[in-house]
Amino acid sequence: MARQQVASMLAVALIIGAFASIPTSVQSIGVCYGILGNDLPSSSDVVQLYRSKGIDGMRIYSPNKAALDALRGSGISLVLDVGNDKVGELAASPSNAASWVQNNVRPYYPAVNIKYIAVGNEVQGGATQSILPAMRNLNGALAAAGFGSIKVSTSVRFDAIADSYPPSNGVFAQSYMTDIARYLASIGAPLLANVYPYFAYRDNPRDIKLNYATFQPGTTVRDDGNGLTYTNLFDAMVDAIYAALEKAGAPNVRIVVSESGWPSAGGFAASVDNARTYNQGLIDHVGRGTPKRPGALEAYIFAMFNENQKTGDPTERNFGLFYPNKSPVYPIRF
Repeated sequence: MARQQVASMLAVALIIGAFASIPTSVQSIGVCYGILGNDLPSSSDVVQLYRSKGIDGMRIYSPNKAALDALRGSGISLVLDVGNDKVGELAASPSNAASWVQNNVRPYYPAVNIKYIAVGNEVQGGATQSILPAMRNLNGALAAAGFGSIKVSTSVRFDAIADSYPPSNGVFAQSYMTDIARYLASIGAPLLANVYPYFAYRDNPRDIKLNYATFQPGTTVRDDGNGLTYTNLFDAMVDAIYAALEKAGAPNVRIVVSESGWPSAGGFAASVDNARTYNQGLIDHVGRGTPKRPGALEAYIFAMFNENQKTGDPTERNFGLFYPNKSPVYPIRF
């Protein structure tokens, strides 16, 4: 999950605008299922909770056997992370990737509806050089196993974008992302991106209005670079990534928002009301897409539960839609 939003990117907040479009009935909202807690319900209970709430998409951060077993026959589509600790191993050889597929995909697919496999979540530093070879090896292994319909991607932090103000200025900060974007275009896969207006607002409340960060009306600004106007920070951030994809020579790669959310406690502007407003706003908004890319947008809310063993800022333990006892932190409508 994106933890630090650098100042150059937070300027995206200054983009404010008016976008009106007719919502479509086709949309996909999933919820990320993290397990960093010692008081969480069983995986079978979790899958039952997803189904009872009408949540049709899930992301898990490693090939957790209990979760995968519980998902069999559920109809829930899955973003399956390989785990950051496996990226180097997958990059090292095609045989490693083939073994990973045999161990973590073949026993479950298609009874488990694996839609995307994320090769790394917010990989940083020198490890970024392993992402693309790992993706190539894994994509080849999936195709060889007859699982070519599963799309391979990687999940990036928003600071993969170097200049997001205005959105039309968006460009990838490092060349490895250009190579990844072009590879995604070649295999018809989306870019997974973690997009958090919360962190932008928290770090720059002077320039960003709360209503703009939480899908509430009242703020509009025009991007003279693309001629579009924006009414919320989420759209501006996503469109900055689209601009970067275009500049990388991958204009047809779509974005799947692999994480987005707002904490309900533990820090600045982290309240039940703000979290409910943001997450309900996200659910209600994604059917419209963004000003640059109208149409349904696939997005995953972070996260299903408050996880008491997460480290870092106290907000990290308060992103859940539900408490571990499965009661809602606040009312939400899917």
